[in-house]
Amino acid sequence: MTRHFLADDDLSPAEQAEVLALAAELKRAPYDAKPLAGPRTVATIYDKPTLRTQASFAAGIAELGGHPMLVEGSLAGIGVRESVADVARVLGRQASMIVWRTFAQSDLEAMAEHSGVPVVNALTDDFHPCQLLADLQTVREHKGATAGLTVAFVGDGACNMGNSWLVAGATAGMHVRVSSPDGHAPAAEMVDRAAAIGVGTGGSAALVADPREAVAGADVVVTDTWVSMGKETEAEARVAAFAGYQVTTDLMALAAPDAIVMHCLPAYRGKEIAADVIDGPQSVVWDEAENRRHAQKAILAWLTARADG
Repeated sequence: MTRHFLADDDLSPAEQAEVLALAAELKRAPYDAKPLAGPRTVATIYDKPTLRTQASFAAGIAELGGHPMLVEGSLAGIGVRESVADVARVLGRQASMIVWRTFAQSDLEAMAEHSGVPVVNALTDDFHPCQLLADLQTVREHKGATAGLTVAFVGDGACNMGNSWLVAGATAGMHVRVSSPDGHAPAAEMVDRAAAIGVGTGGSAALVADPREAVAGADVVVTDTWVSMGKETEAEARVAAFAGYQVTTDLMALAAPDAIVMHCLPAYRGKEIAADVIDGPQSVVWDEAENRRHAQKAILAWLTARADG
């Protein structure tokens, strides 16, 4: 059966650890492994604005010996001009893998169902699993491990990053606290999904309304933009709703003394995070951004090995 990476828990805890170990190995020697030599073509599609995702996949695929084929989503008209299933059938005969940054998780799942080759989620409205691999790699670099650590996600928990931190964090054995204002918490099913995973890994998942309580003693503090892509018309209302959830130096003072701060970017200084925090000594956001390349190379190489197996 073809393996895909559509959501964070498509990897078991053991598989996640294997991919993260491979990411560290590929970072140490970025030009040695060539599992995509040929070059094999990887189709990359971006329906949402992108900087880190496109740059890191293009660089990473090339470093693995492959060819990143950019499929212009607006020209292809996926789901409009042609059905997702038909596009999948075409691309699956042209490329060894498909990477898609899009809106609906259901469309990504349809692509995987009909492609015949591995499909990787480069971001959907529901999950951002490649970002979480990079985030967990960064945590490992700065903390040595993930299991047993407490992470506080502060802000819009009802977004793809909130969902992915719950699921991937629990898979990594972390204690994940999500702190959001009323109406912006993750869906109960996501919390339950993470909690069920935590039973086997020693991790946990919790909603903590008060950001001060959520951050207290945390090893990792994470935030994201309050106005996700597609929510721009709600910007004014969201800024008002999230006013008490900014990651500031005062909030960070409640975390563990050696806590690190993470943000998947782009960041809006003075809104979800203070400038002196994201640009301060506890911030690891640039390591996090770089690690997108290494973590994504690892999942591509891992999927390739199983497809070839």
